[in-house]
Amino acid sequence: MLTFLPTPIGNLGDVSFRTIEVLKAGEVILCEDTRVTKKLLNLISMKFDIKFPQYEYISLHSHNEKQFLTKENKELLSLQNCIYMSDAGMPCVSDPGSFLVDFCLKFDIEFDVLPGANAILTAYASSGFTSNATTFTFFGFLPHKGNDRRDKLDMILNSDHLAILYESPHRLMKLLEELNEKAPNRMIFLTKELTKKYQTRYKSTAKEMLNTISKTQIRGEWVVIIENEVNENKGIITLDDIVDLKLPPKQKAKLISKLTGQNVKEIYNDLIS
Repeated sequence: MLTFLPTPIGNLGDVSFRTIEVLKAGEVILCEDTRVTKKLLNLISMKFDIKFPQYEYISLHSHNEKQFLTKENKELLSLQNCIYMSDAGMPCVSDPGSFLVDFCLKFDIEFDVLPGANAILTAYASSGFTSNATTFTFFGFLPHKGNDRRDKLDMILNSDHLAILYESPHRLMKLLEELNEKAPNRMIFLTKELTKKYQTRYKSTAKEMLNTISKTQIRGEWVVIIENEVNENKGIITLDDIVDLKLPPKQKAKLISKLTGQNVKEIYNDLIS
């Protein structure tokens, strides 16, 4: 049996009772970084006065996850109480774990995923966006540079959905400069150090945000929420849209006729005259 455990994103008090019960019964811990996991378990043990078993620790991260998926390890996951933990938050959400889940599904290995702390949902619930904000898209970290970054940012700014990103402290200003250049009046929500002592939130236009953050000490990991494009006429086809289409006059005439109710032949004659 394999259990995917969420880990606190900052505050140790967010560890769940179910997580602790799974840890007490665990035999093998697969973890993104064995040093981080051992430190976390030591802190939980001291805070809640819990004695955990002597685990076997196996390093399982984004660089070796695929190589781990072997017949030998299939037996390990099936026969022992195994746990997977990423460094912070939910496994598989901008963290390793997805290939391991897929492996379990393909080979009928029993597994469970416990709910828990999550920076995306915590930031979303804190953002206060209300207009057309019932849906959002999570993009993780943007490409660092080049056409891939520009194209992804353009897609985000033209989306009908709120966009949620992660950003590192040394690239945050670059992102804000790009947003200010492309959409200075778009509302942006930033938050950092979620659930920790110095948890901070900001909400303003991209232009105002650039000015605010430029005077701030940029530390820690950031969650960025970008307001979706609000365009009441988006998706409505107009007469000019049809006229501009590169279509034969006969097809254009039929489309215009459906839109206006005019006679197809009369529209056709007008188009070719």
